[in-house]
Amino acid sequence: EPDVPPLPPRRLKKPRPTSLPLPPLPSVQSPLSPPSLPPPVPPRGEYDPALSVFSFSLPLTPCRTFNSGQAGGRDRTQDQRQRHLPQYWETGRHDFFLQVWTCEFCGCEQSVSSGDRRARAGQRAGTRSDDLYLLTENDDDYQNVEDAMVVFCVDISGSMSVTTEVRENARLHVTSKAYISRLESIQDAIQKVLSSLLEQSPRRRVALVTFNNEVEIYGNGIRAPLVLRDWALIDYEHIWQQGVSYGASHCIAETCDQLKQAVNDLREQGATSLGPAVLASVAVASRYPGSKVILCTDGRANIGLGKMEDTPSVSSSIDPYFYKRVAQQAVDSGVIISVMTFEGTDCCLADIGRLADSTGGRVNIVSVNTVATEIQLASMDNVLATNVTATLYFPYERERNHKLVREIGNVTSGLEITFQFAVKSKYMDVFLRRKVLPFQLQLTFKTREQQKCIRILTEQRPVTSGRWLSTTSLNMVVLGVHCAQLCASLTMEGRVEEAQRHLNAQQDLKQRPIQKDEIIYSNWMDSMVTICAEITTESMVSSHF
Repeated sequence: EPDVPPLPPRRLKKPRPTSLPLPPLPSVQSPLSPPSLPPPVPPRGEYDPALSVFSFSLPLTPCRTFNSGQAGGRDRTQDQRQRHLPQYWETGRHDFFLQVWTCEFCGCEQSVSSGDRRARAGQRAGTRSDDLYLLTENDDDYQNVEDAMVVFCVDISGSMSVTTEVRENARLHVTSKAYISRLESIQDAIQKVLSSLLEQSPRRRVALVTFNNEVEIYGNGIRAPLVLRDWALIDYEHIWQQGVSYGASHCIAETCDQLKQAVNDLREQGATSLGPAVLASVAVASRYPGSKVILCTDGRANIGLGKMEDTPSVSSSIDPYFYKRVAQQAVDSGVIISVMTFEGTDCCLADIGRLADSTGGRVNIVSVNTVATEIQLASMDNVLATNVTATLYFPYERERNHKLVREIGNVTSGLEITFQFAVKSKYMDVFLRRKVLPFQLQLTFKTREQQKCIRILTEQRPVTSGRWLSTTSLNMVVLGVHCAQLCASLTMEGRVEEAQRHLNAQQDLKQRPIQKDEIIYSNWMDSMVTICAEITTESMVSSHF
């Protein structure tokens, strides 16, 4: 093939960004093997209106493959008008000697040269693109990945003195039957985590915040704790400022002994000022994006901000706003909140659980035997990216630049995000005329080093109206994850019946391919029985003659 001439320089435009090489996603076949073609699409007349499932699977790892050392410097820039250039579905028009391309996703027009046009014509045969770009606009300084902090926010109210019978357990240093309080189990768990961090991540920062009638910010344990009480527990801005200014500048290698002593000296008494304590903990961690707050509690907040009364109307109208505000502030600061609550307790998990759900943390109902393991898992340094925003573009809509934007916030390893869409009945005929439908997903995020990036994935998906084809080729793993997340979200909002309907629909959908296989097998068996009977009859007749 003749070489494509180099692109001429563009006037008054920034240079086109260079995409970073990415390994193929798990669902993409190796380049050495020819791509498998989708199965033939059945006649369009077989459309089943009862089937309203649209599956689009994209396994994503936003920055696991990102390596700033391979990027060749931080001077790469990206022009806003070229953001959608990596995609393959575009329409064009000629303006005298100028070729203008219009992005099918955002409607942005871009001038391209003849050489670029020939190169892009060869690309258009593909069905997937995956490009990663570095953005030069950076508001924050470079950050060491070990600067992240772990803040233990521990409930030391009177209810934490409740004991549980524990038989021989080496992890809890129990050699015979004994009774262990909830606070004692947390103290033992934190002591073990501190020892583990000292050995594996000695440069990592650790802080301690406790709460009962008042909130005590110990920080890294080197100086005297800061105490918040009375009016300070209802002043949002005051709590935030106190937490930010207190900080914890020393690493665990320098403060491990002081923190262990502070944890060992904790005693249970008083009420539960959970809301102010969580706010103060997020404030302490906010200086270091990628940090974690681990909340350990056994009861509902009954003093200060976020107080939850027994009357449902009061709790549902006032308190969720406070926790939503704290969660949003944590997301903006790149802080992940995990919640540990003890089994058999009432701490309004539907409200405080949103802190973890919004920030990418964990929600666990633990016992004195399992709390150590769960705290250890929650404290692991598995943050991949912060300030993550996913934008999914849908073409062929009436309005231009039709998209769905989801603020994800923090991303840890193992996080799964799903999207759901449906086709309006009045547009179904137009939709089914297309053989493929393009999607574009844009992920903007910050790496652990605070480098701003954008990843653009574009893919075509075949459109079918055949019920047998769509049900047998569904990715049931993706649908199962989506159903679980949707049902959990509806349940947290109190819409239990709606969640049950979605669950029943999912179970029915999973049975369709199985039932189809059973019918095929049954028909095959009937046919084979008939054939065998005829063969037997013919054999008997032949032998008779």
